[in-house]
Amino acid sequence: MKKRCFTTLAFAQLLFAAQLASAQTVSEETSLDPVTVTSSLIEKRSSETGRNITIVKGETFAELPVHSVDELLKYVPGIEIQARGPQGLQSDITMRGGTFQQVLVIIDGIRVNDPNTGHFSSYIPIVPAQIDRIEVLKGASSAIYGSDAVGGVINIITKSFSAAKQHKNTLQAQVSAGEYNYKSLHAGGFFQKNNFSVDAGVLTNHSDGVAQRGIRGYFHNTSASVGLNYLIHPYFHIAYRAAYDKRDFAAQNFYTTFASDTASEVVDSWWHQLRAGYEKGSSKLTIDAGYKFLHDEFLFTPHATPNNNKSTLLQSQLTYHQQVADGSAIVTGLSFQQKSINSNDRGMHTINVAAPFISLVQHIGAYMMIQPSARLELIGKNKPELIPQLTFSYKRNGLQLRASGGKTIRDADFTERYNNYNKTQVKSGRIGNPGLLPEHAWNYEAGADWFYKSKLKVSGTFFQRFHTKLIDWINTPYTDMPRKDNLVTNGVYALAKNISEVTTTGIESDIQYNNRISEKQNMQINAGLIWLYSKTSEAQTSFYINSHARFIGNFMALYNYGPVALSLTGIYKTRQPQEASAINAYVSKDYFLLNARASYSILQNKLAAFVQADNVFDRAYSDLLGTPMPGRWLQGGISFKM
Repeated sequence: MKKRCFTTLAFAQLLFAAQLASAQTVSEETSLDPVTVTSSLIEKRSSETGRNITIVKGETFAELPVHSVDELLKYVPGIEIQARGPQGLQSDITMRGGTFQQVLVIIDGIRVNDPNTGHFSSYIPIVPAQIDRIEVLKGASSAIYGSDAVGGVINIITKSFSAAKQHKNTLQAQVSAGEYNYKSLHAGGFFQKNNFSVDAGVLTNHSDGVAQRGIRGYFHNTSASVGLNYLIHPYFHIAYRAAYDKRDFAAQNFYTTFASDTASEVVDSWWHQLRAGYEKGSSKLTIDAGYKFLHDEFLFTPHATPNNNKSTLLQSQLTYHQQVADGSAIVTGLSFQQKSINSNDRGMHTINVAAPFISLVQHIGAYMMIQPSARLELIGKNKPELIPQLTFSYKRNGLQLRASGGKTIRDADFTERYNNYNKTQVKSGRIGNPGLLPEHAWNYEAGADWFYKSKLKVSGTFFQRFHTKLIDWINTPYTDMPRKDNLVTNGVYALAKNISEVTTTGIESDIQYNNRISEKQNMQINAGLIWLYSKTSEAQTSFYINSHARFIGNFMALYNYGPVALSLTGIYKTRQPQEASAINAYVSKDYFLLNARASYSILQNKLAAFVQADNVFDRAYSDLLGTPMPGRWLQGGISFKM
């Protein structure tokens, strides 16, 4: 009954919005309807994409009670962050009820997702001060981006790579400290002169951490990055980025519920990215290349032999954009990836992926747009995967009606294929499966967006995803294991398997409000609600399919009055309870989390002092079984910007 009421209210909200919009004239929608590139690789207003897209400006980070990019994403409507620890320590990113491997994270068009495991997708080697905006595309996107773009795409666009927008020169820094010997530094800036631009920054978060079972949940996280852009010719530019990221942290029960688990982990990575672009008239050619190296050292106990995993991702993409006629454009291209791993646990393996793709954007009349897209994904020795998608949009005055349908795929990572394969003997744990096939899913969605002047945007979407061959871990007896070479007869194992069928149904509703009340007052609110239900044909419970929340309500709010600034972030979620008696751990059926920040500025708003409280109500909670999150955490500091 409760679910039916929520559904009725969501659609009633849309109908009410449509009635108001029918009498509305075209108004300023720029702040709530910015230009986006994520849905089709073509620059256009978000209201013309036919997709549900949320865009968060980079400067928002410094105004909210958040410490890392993944913490910011936790309060973006449509995203669920399942954190194993605070302040960027490690988080799984899910969207629309998918698993954590089914969200694609990209930086300026280049993939971040690591070949080793999806647990590292939140290790984003960019400092917030360098971010121009974050575009969150909700729903199926494999026809454009290929594997992993199942639940959605998170596209982080940096200031240097978008330097044609003529950003203001900026310099900012923030130092803070707090309980549990917490220390943090966030500094960065952007400089542009004539044909040259550069962004650079560093972010460090360190703490002794809160008490766990016999150890402390320490973390030492550092990211540093620099990006360059040079306009060689009015039609030609090159851009380059280099970044380093290191996370050193206590990882107790991050991946197991064993009482013997006192794990620690160190993950460090290098990131290099190069772009060459040519644009003249109605034609645009872009060549992107990227190289990522990641070293993961995982120590289960102080006396165990650590897992040493070295993964590399080499990628390139050529994209050609041609404006064919008024209201018609075509994008085509070719992408290549080489994924490799060298591990004492998983062995040495390499997989090559190549894919041509094409997308047509066709406007019909003044209000309608259709976008058919297709991609042919060639993954290793697997048979070619044809991935089609069709998107529709109708926008008139302040109302957009939209629909989209298409296929998505995801190939297994090296952990799912080869975990524990290279060890002499494995008595228990997760066992990889080299015979895994790519996941397939058909996705459908329909929704509407209503814009009221430049102040309010209300969105609602209904979606369904029909999965086959979904990959997850399932408890499997020794007798049913496909490979027994290094296993023991009385061992307890979880095998990575293709599950027959999974159907996910959901409704999401988003609200964005931006109101400049007066010359001194401004208020911004970004909030969302999402209801999810997944059903599987597998009789035995798997690890991650049902780990997503059943309901999520999250928000971020900012209020400025002269030199005073107040901001809040919050989330309420309901999910399936879990318990692990061996380690006295549980996941509650719901929780509410609120964080707050207050600041006061002087020197023409250049210098500010602030106080911050994470988990204001001191709620005991966990996102994942065995990884308790901190209670109330008080901090304060000073920030500077010019």
